[in-house]
Amino acid sequence: MPRPRHRVHRDRHGIPHLWAPDALALAHGQGVVTARDRGWQIEVERRRALGSSAAFLGAEHLAWDVLARRARLADTARRCYAALRPDTAAWISAFTRGINSALPEAGRRAPEFGRAGLRPGVWEPWTPLAVWLSHHLLFAGFPSKLWRDRVGSVLGAGAVAHFATDGPGSAGSNGWLLTADRTTTGAALLAGDPHRFVEAPGVYQQIRLACPEFDVVGLAVPGVPGIAHFGHTGHVAWAITNAMADYQDLYRERLRRAGTAVEAWGPDGWEPAEVRTETFQVAGGDPVEVEMVETARGPVVLQEAVPGAPGTADPSAGSEDPGSRGRWAAVSLRVPARVLGSLGFDALPALMRARTVADVDRAFDRWVEPVNVVMAADTAGDVLHRVAGAVPVRGEANRRGVVDAWDTTAAWSGRWEPMPRAAPRDGRAVMANARGIATPLGTEFAAPHRARRIAALLDSRPRWSPADIPAVHTDTLLPGASVLLARLVEPLDGLTPAAAALRRELDAWDRHMDAGSRGAAVFAAWRGALARRLAGDPALAALAPRPDDPEVFLPWLSLLGRVGHALESLTVPGALPPAVDVAAHARAALEEVARDGAPRSWGETHRLAAWEALPSASPLRPALEGDHDCVMSSSSVPGLTDLGARASVARFVWDLARREDSGWIVPLGASGLPDHPHARDQLPLWLRGALIPVVTDWHLLTEEETA
Repeated sequence: MPRPRHRVHRDRHGIPHLWAPDALALAHGQGVVTARDRGWQIEVERRRALGSSAAFLGAEHLAWDVLARRARLADTARRCYAALRPDTAAWISAFTRGINSALPEAGRRAPEFGRAGLRPGVWEPWTPLAVWLSHHLLFAGFPSKLWRDRVGSVLGAGAVAHFATDGPGSAGSNGWLLTADRTTTGAALLAGDPHRFVEAPGVYQQIRLACPEFDVVGLAVPGVPGIAHFGHTGHVAWAITNAMADYQDLYRERLRRAGTAVEAWGPDGWEPAEVRTETFQVAGGDPVEVEMVETARGPVVLQEAVPGAPGTADPSAGSEDPGSRGRWAAVSLRVPARVLGSLGFDALPALMRARTVADVDRAFDRWVEPVNVVMAADTAGDVLHRVAGAVPVRGEANRRGVVDAWDTTAAWSGRWEPMPRAAPRDGRAVMANARGIATPLGTEFAAPHRARRIAALLDSRPRWSPADIPAVHTDTLLPGASVLLARLVEPLDGLTPAAAALRRELDAWDRHMDAGSRGAAVFAAWRGALARRLAGDPALAALAPRPDDPEVFLPWLSLLGRVGHALESLTVPGALPPAVDVAAHARAALEEVARDGAPRSWGETHRLAAWEALPSASPLRPALEGDHDCVMSSSSVPGLTDLGARASVARFVWDLARREDSGWIVPLGASGLPDHPHARDQLPLWLRGALIPVVTDWHLLTEEETA
């Protein structure tokens, strides 16, 4: 008899709940639903992973395509897929067959395919792994090492730490766990919200996956099977935050021609490198050819000169000195997934079947990258707080910046750092990308404000219910504002009457970045003016972006972006060169705002700017609450724009007493079809921090016809 088809049910928000007779049929069904709901989105992600998005999106996407192919995302995905356990490979293959069966229909339904003149392509079994790599290639922020090298060469090694922060290019999260004795239900609560660039459609997909073996609700990454980051099986729940670990290394390479071949200077002298030329199609433009090189360290991701690297006029000349004339400089990237031939995807089916914290723990033992902090709790009362992933054991210099390929002390040892663990204290555990459990594994962490504020809020009452949790999600206090104002504004005297009036407004402001707050608007305007003035100071001119800076790395190499997000540490006395008069810049910034005026409210300029592959003629621009270091995090780039591109791409609370009392929300909705009723129906709730219920009773759902 033919295998029964999967069934799809929907709740009133259009969230899919799938049932199938076994795990493979369920994976196939997840592929079908993903293609139907997010067909355009996953086609864009597939082509971005293959480095072919400029062919239909235009020249502005070429820089990413070149990086994706230079970094060998597709080849690494093939290697990782080939090394999977046979049952995991079969599970992923069933998912891609489901996608392929539904993509033709998706191509007819989604209007973007017609706008782009594009037909859906074919997913290979390894494609979900390539999509995952594409999402997370820049997750750990390896371009920060280029920035650190630049700061060190211009201002000295001691200045690097003052610029260290989780800037606008990074990804973060809030996460917290309350043990049973800190809840009103007598069972643990797990909650949080991941912070990434907000995209339309959203980067997470609310879904339920059920079969006789398991029944899981959670947030899936469209195009990837299962539920990797945030899930609840009814018996155990888990969530992750970015550990801010350093596990990607950049190597300064010296390359030379050897006939038609390329050689790289390594620890033992000249060694062969792989070389190939690839052609990129560009919509509305001519094809572009790019030479790709991979050394023994890894793929070359940058072929321009780097700080401290001598240039070359003759790449064919030669001597055994790697710094001599006749070489050209490059930077290669070494990452665990390519070295190990694994992403850790064997953990995904194991998570689906988990019933205890111990099961989740064992599943994450297999994880590779990205490196995350994991929190988990089960109905028996056990909890988990650990780091999961692969961090290589190597020299400390590797973490600080670009290291020399020929330096034997910079080579990976072949060993891996132990993953830290911790027990909750005072009935809670908190992780918000600040220094904490993952400190031994990282270099740059978020400021401690979010983590401390979450802990303080949780300690403000003895016990919490699931319905209480949005009070934490929506907190808009900006503790760093008090630090900056006390350090730079309160000491000012001799101000003009208009500037003195602004200072009085700031004194009276409650330090909350509420959308309707005039004080928040004045503070943000002053902060932006200060960031621009500091970044424009002649003493920092050598840190400004350079003409040859790769476009794809500009968020990490932006002086204004770096200054804007590191104001608190950069304004500590002695942090900047003596020639930089921070107090004078603070005064001038306040006078500038007094002269030019500030918005009437923070939400007037702090508005959502969601990324769309094909931008809409009338994009969404609703007002946002919060700011970068608020618990309700919504990031702009001070001094450049108040528009918020990065914010909570989901919020959730998992209740281990009754799963049906859990709640979740995403910025837009369940459907990726722009005119669908469920494309944006969650937006008003998300903007005010509300959650919608997790429905678990099948009788409360509506079954839809499946093909």
